[in-house]
Amino acid sequence: MIEEGSKRGKAAVEKRQLFMEMRAQNFDVIRLSTYRTACKLRFVQKRCNLHLVDVWNMIEAFRDNGLNTLEHHAEINVSRLETILSSIYYQLNKRLPTTHQINVEQSIGLLLNFMVATYDSESHGKLTVFSMKAMLATMCGGKIVDKLRYIFSQMSDSSGIMLFAKFDQFLREVLKLPTAVFEGPSFGYTEHSLRTCFPQQKITLNTFLDVLMADPPPQCLVWLPLMHRLANVENVFHPVECSYCRSESMMGFRYRCQQCHSYQLCQSCFWRGHANGPHSNQHQMKEHSSWKSPAKKLSHAISKSLGCVPIGEPPHPVFPEQAERPQETPHNVQPKAAADHMSDTMLMSSGAAAPTKSVLESPSRLDEEHRLIARYAARLAAEAGNSTQQCPPSDLTFSFDANKQQRQLIAELENKNREILQEIQRLRLEHEQASQPTPEKAQQNPTLLTELRLLRHRKDELERRMSALQESRRELMVQLEGLMRLLKDEEQKQVSQSGGSPHSSPSHGAGCSMPMPIRSTSAGSTPTHTPQDCMAGLGGDVLEAFAQGVPRNLRNDLLVAADSITNTMSSLVKELHSVDDGADEEETNMRNGGERGAMRVQKQ
Repeated sequence: MIEEGSKRGKAAVEKRQLFMEMRAQNFDVIRLSTYRTACKLRFVQKRCNLHLVDVWNMIEAFRDNGLNTLEHHAEINVSRLETILSSIYYQLNKRLPTTHQINVEQSIGLLLNFMVATYDSESHGKLTVFSMKAMLATMCGGKIVDKLRYIFSQMSDSSGIMLFAKFDQFLREVLKLPTAVFEGPSFGYTEHSLRTCFPQQKITLNTFLDVLMADPPPQCLVWLPLMHRLANVENVFHPVECSYCRSESMMGFRYRCQQCHSYQLCQSCFWRGHANGPHSNQHQMKEHSSWKSPAKKLSHAISKSLGCVPIGEPPHPVFPEQAERPQETPHNVQPKAAADHMSDTMLMSSGAAAPTKSVLESPSRLDEEHRLIARYAARLAAEAGNSTQQCPPSDLTFSFDANKQQRQLIAELENKNREILQEIQRLRLEHEQASQPTPEKAQQNPTLLTELRLLRHRKDELERRMSALQESRRELMVQLEGLMRLLKDEEQKQVSQSGGSPHSSPSHGAGCSMPMPIRSTSAGSTPTHTPQDCMAGLGGDVLEAFAQGVPRNLRNDLLVAADSITNTMSSLVKELHSVDDGADEEETNMRNGGERGAMRVQKQ
């Protein structure tokens, strides 16, 4: 009895151990519930060493333990759950180098107690298959897009459409995780959680990924992508001084105020709500997961100006609109320990070894394929065993460290690329808004653009009419030049005939009187033509009369020209009449003189 009581006491202590360690981290001082929940779940993930188990390793463990053949509502007891967790961690230790081995028994005890406390609150001693899959697939390591793909495969039908009843069940199970870390009031399950995530009726894989990986994601699952961002920025260094605690460098997230110039906070100060100076907690803050040096900013600006920056990419790969089969094969393949990494790569490249339709329809072909895979895995295991014997443990450690550094570098580059794409999208929107003439007025007054178009049309019409009038003016000036030339010729004839007679002075005055009023009152050209354009090819008199730099009026110009022509014609007619009268008078005198001479002769 004493021994049995001690076992129960030890089990109770182990059950509370994880929660006691989590309370010691003092996460409750974090002001925002989203960061508080993500930090607590990240602590549980790392303390149970789940961050070392990739989602594809987890899928393989489900397959190896026969969970793919069970219905989602089937129940498994705690002893079988412990066996499944043991296989997961022992396989993990086989993949890790000897210098990075984990304490398997401790990890199994912590995770088992956490799962029982989360999903077996009534102490039935059993968990459903779907609860275990949802929890382990959410809390394991790997990319969030791979996790969501696997979760969607467990909730969709044969045509690749999500079943809302399955998604509702997933929400019930996954939202028990925030409740387990005492954040249930903020992220507990409600009856409206389903419709707030997907108001649509038909949900495919791409739609599912778009909604859950959006910015921001659904409110009930906002902690899930944040937990993955926390994992990516744990080792990110920012050489910037915190404006509150005056720390000369930052690790993790960096927050910049959008209102206060050059005001930046480290994640510890921001999470705790610290503020000083003109800054307030009500100001909008932007989260940064990487640091860009001034040289990188300059190169990015140059690349953007030269058009070298790529167009925005989707946040996740776009998958074909077809049925997503469950990512667990019905047959088991037992690869060797040294070939586990290669088998994981094969699972990732083939969509977790999801067989094609022809393979499913042909069992013999499926068995043959699995035999080939097992033979290939055995050969890889033999080659890996030989290479392990040849390579010292130091080389293995170096290779592991190099792979870890490469993964960290890839994660940093992905974060930087994501920030670059977001910045490009923001600048593109600002450019589109700036390129519009008056977008706010156009939205307030829809008739403004129509009026602007009418005004432009009226302007073009007036310019065409002015061009036509200018051409008519030029033609009239050409006719005026011809009339002036005719008058001068007639004037010269009269001068030659009269031989300097005083009757020629009116004609001369009429011929010279025309340029004077035109020179003093001539009109200017239209804004689209210069006076030299309209007088090209005209005579000197007309050019002298109209080539003045004073402002002109086309209507007055035409009226003055018409009056001058009329006056000149009247003078010409008067001169012709006066010449005819002189000739008649001379002829009469000559006739009278002849008659008087004839009478004298007769008298003599």
